[in-house]
Amino acid sequence: MKIKQLLMYSGLSLMIGVLLVACSTAEVKAPEAVLPIPESKQVEWQKMETYAFIHFGLNTFNDREWGYGDTPAEMFNPTKLDCEQWARTFVAAGLKGVILTAKHHDGFCLWPFEGTDYTVANSPYKNGKGDVVGELAAACRKYGLKFAVYLSPWDRHHADYGTPAYVDYFHAQLRDLMTRYGEVFEVWFDGANGGDGWYGGTKEARTIDRRTYYDYPRIFAMLDSIQPQAVVFSDGGPGCRWVGNESGFAGATNWSFLRKGEVYPGYDKSYELTSGHADGDQWVAAECDVSIRPGWFYHPEQDDQVKTPRQLLDLYYRSVGHNGTLLLNFPVDREGLIHPTDSANAVQFRQLVLQELKTDLVTGMVPQVSNERGGKYVASALTDDDYDSYWATEDSVTAADVTFSFPTPVRMNRMMLQEYIPLGQRVKAFTVEYRDASGQWLPVSLNEETTTVGYKRLLRFRSVESDGIRVRFTDARGPLCINKIAVYDAGADADVYYVKASPRMESLPFTLSGVQSDEAKAASDHDEQTTYFASGDALILDLGGERQVASFYYLPDQSTPGKGLVSHYELSVSSDGKSFQPIKSGEFSNIRNNPVMQSVYFTPVRTRYLQMKAVRMVQPGETMGVAEIAVR
Repeated sequence: MKIKQLLMYSGLSLMIGVLLVACSTAEVKAPEAVLPIPESKQVEWQKMETYAFIHFGLNTFNDREWGYGDTPAEMFNPTKLDCEQWARTFVAAGLKGVILTAKHHDGFCLWPFEGTDYTVANSPYKNGKGDVVGELAAACRKYGLKFAVYLSPWDRHHADYGTPAYVDYFHAQLRDLMTRYGEVFEVWFDGANGGDGWYGGTKEARTIDRRTYYDYPRIFAMLDSIQPQAVVFSDGGPGCRWVGNESGFAGATNWSFLRKGEVYPGYDKSYELTSGHADGDQWVAAECDVSIRPGWFYHPEQDDQVKTPRQLLDLYYRSVGHNGTLLLNFPVDREGLIHPTDSANAVQFRQLVLQELKTDLVTGMVPQVSNERGGKYVASALTDDDYDSYWATEDSVTAADVTFSFPTPVRMNRMMLQEYIPLGQRVKAFTVEYRDASGQWLPVSLNEETTTVGYKRLLRFRSVESDGIRVRFTDARGPLCINKIAVYDAGADADVYYVKASPRMESLPFTLSGVQSDEAKAASDHDEQTTYFASGDALILDLGGERQVASFYYLPDQSTPGKGLVSHYELSVSSDGKSFQPIKSGEFSNIRNNPVMQSVYFTPVRTRYLQMKAVRMVQPGETMGVAEIAVR
């Protein structure tokens, strides 16, 4: 009888204990959100982390980056187009979805939109019965990828561009895309709007009010009713923002905020977007778009300029690892396939990521913390692999330490930090330290500032062997809410980071006429960080004698923002350096946002002098800046 009573008493005590613990946990409230906060669809979008971009269309066949709008639709004729090959590549590269350029600035539609004859329906592809948008959407469903579309607001082909009639046409295009192909995860609106175009044969420049012309409030209402889960991209969002460059990286300091209503398509302070607005009142996280090649569309001469796996790995750390997402572009070739080099490098890039972040050295450990909120918001949440559990400090505490200790020294060189962003982005500053053999805490060796965290922050630091590592959060916008800390050993090569190589464009020998040799050196020294600024609007290359030339190359100033960028050019040749005959003119498309080496090809000609004239500058009044030039 006594044993039975004892068991009953023990069971009752256990039950009371459990209830007390449950009551204690229930009494601890979650931290209040620190505004602004993301919508749930923005959180799910950022969890994708890496996804693909496809640039494909008439530009693929006319060797342009920005088509003028006058190329016949009949030129679009891929002979082996296979959207499933694209999808298989993306799956193998670990990418979670794809955004297709359904219509670029030239106005050509990759689906049979009935509002225009400038579509695949009037091309040889599948005898006019093809639908690239539909084929890719189907491939994505088959291979488990998310699907999205890019629709250029600018249309250099349409005769009504710049008038109210075009706005109705653009809205009709968008509605057709949004209702025909199923669910999309993102809708992408380019910030390039207005300028030179064919415009139904008028061949003129047209300007618009980029803030109001397209009636974006009406567009957003349409999308909310048809595709409510879609995140809207533009320079200023509202779903996600451009990161301010086309190089694929965000700032080490990167806030997921913008000041509402301030950033518009073609925003003149785009450099701000790399770090966001610390005082912003709208959640608009950064998307880092970059092409795996120098250009966005396929150009055969760039087959040997594909970014290496290690270059892509570096961009991953500076995009996803800087609180952004990585949108990696694949220029589909003229057969309609992703080039083997692009595919192989993307897959190897994914393998490098998995290799470097393979083993979390602190998984399951319970670190020592200097403060915690209690309840379920305790230190064990930092290593439990549950996204929705997190460690939080008390309301009045905006600085705290998290310390991991090991029984014996281990090698460490990578760290991941994650804030619980559904409650806002908070961390403003932190440091990472390791314990040396004497027990003293020393900072790890980093090559970037430790300020913001956001959805994800990945740190690369010089390897240390230690029995302890700690994170000291020193400033925040509210009580800390951290849902993940991980520590890794990326291997023996972890201390070797990718360093961008300077372009080495081989050239015929030349001198710059009328320019001192020491000044001219900057234009051909294979150092992209040096720039020659011309005194006038033209450069004359003296080849020293008559030679056959067929191409010209121009790398603009590489500073941020770039200075002296040439928008429109004219090339001419001369035998005496006085009387010049024009041989080629055009525009350096997208040079402001993607200031890569510009290539100009022309019918081979024998000449001694080659002149490049700046017909128009990106910023009127600036002098021409040249980081590198070459002629072949």
